[in-house]
Amino acid sequence: MPVPVPRQRAIPAVESGQAQAASAGGPLKEEANRTESAPANSTAAGTTLTLLLIEDDPAGWPIVPELLDSAGKPIRVRTARNLTEAGRLLTDDVHCILLDLALPAPGRAGDGDDELAVLKHVLELAPRHAVLALTASGDAERGAEAVRVGAQDYLFRDELDGRLLSRAIRYAVERKRSDSAERRLAEGRVRAQENRRLERGLLPTPLLEGSSLRFAARYRPGRSRALLGGDFYDTVRTPDGTVHAMIGDVCGHGPDEAALGVELRIAWRALTLAGLCGDVLLSTLQEVLEHERGDEEIFATLCTVDISPDGRSAGLCLAGHPSPLIARPGRPAELLPYDNNGPALGLLRGARWPRMQVELGAEWSLMLYTDGLIEGRVGGGGERLGQEGMVQMVRRQLAAGLRGEDLLRSAVHEVRELNGGELTDDVAVVLLDRVP
Repeated sequence: MPVPVPRQRAIPAVESGQAQAASAGGPLKEEANRTESAPANSTAAGTTLTLLLIEDDPAGWPIVPELLDSAGKPIRVRTARNLTEAGRLLTDDVHCILLDLALPAPGRAGDGDDELAVLKHVLELAPRHAVLALTASGDAERGAEAVRVGAQDYLFRDELDGRLLSRAIRYAVERKRSDSAERRLAEGRVRAQENRRLERGLLPTPLLEGSSLRFAARYRPGRSRALLGGDFYDTVRTPDGTVHAMIGDVCGHGPDEAALGVELRIAWRALTLAGLCGDVLLSTLQEVLEHERGDEEIFATLCTVDISPDGRSAGLCLAGHPSPLIARPGRPAELLPYDNNGPALGLLRGARWPRMQVELGAEWSLMLYTDGLIEGRVGGGGERLGQEGMVQMVRRQLAAGLRGEDLLRSAVHEVRELNGGELTDDVAVVLLDRVP
């Protein structure tokens, strides 16, 4: 019994430059005998398979009425004499196209003597459909080339058998579904890799060259599989020796909030390097927020600190943000003053943000953080850690000798453990140390 050549046998022929011909005892027939009871593919499960036959003489196809799916139901067949008719009949319920490669292709610039021009037209017309190519007996080379161009398989026109053609149709549909799923998965991986590279590039690199201060930071977005959330931070040193640090939080946890956080961070860095500070800087950032946010209800909290060149004092501005924690030798860790806290950015037009002068001393550690660090649950109840709980936690960790990166890593880990699992909010923590 003559049989079509399966694609898995045709591909090596293309790679080696040798054509393989079909034979009555070929591999597809053996496979058919071994898998006669194989289940229908998932695309056709519970529905009738529909074949679109593109052939200029469809009446000469006596085997078409014999086409059956794996459940024994007839495969529905539509016939088109040319590509114009095929375009009208190619609806979403068509699963597979059976194309005669000998069909004349419509004239188009660049086609020339291209023997596969008609196939390329069909692949453009139906990129989501499985395609079986029909070619003359013994012309395996042309059939293999059709597979390379994009067909799921090729068959010999004069050696068809209804049962095996039915199986070839089902296999082509399944292969197309599998190829499409694999392509979507690969595209998803590429997009995820690009997003990760983008997010890593958007995380700040501290500009502290020439400063004796030590810097450490921890960042943990609340979004699953994300590298960047609505929290943002940055640290720069201006030419006069002042070290400026900030941390902020855009309300919400989605990609739009993350993008807005990046915009505010970049704007803060540019404005700081341009010489703005305190209330003038925050007023300008509020204008940026108002222009860039997608919803008038979006706001952002912010904490900025500018540390004098000698490192002994700092100016502090709070825009609806928790006050930093300071730890000094011989004194328990505590929060900096919170009395003159202004509103979050984006809430009140014409708002002001007083700059408070703070004495730091000769040796200190200053920790800036977002509310994700203090709003985690404690145990199984509804109580939150809060600022006081965070202060007590940091005091214990300092007493245990933790400093720098180790301190931040331990703090975030303990907050997560107290919460009983992953935190739902973004967490950002920045630590600046001055050691004489």
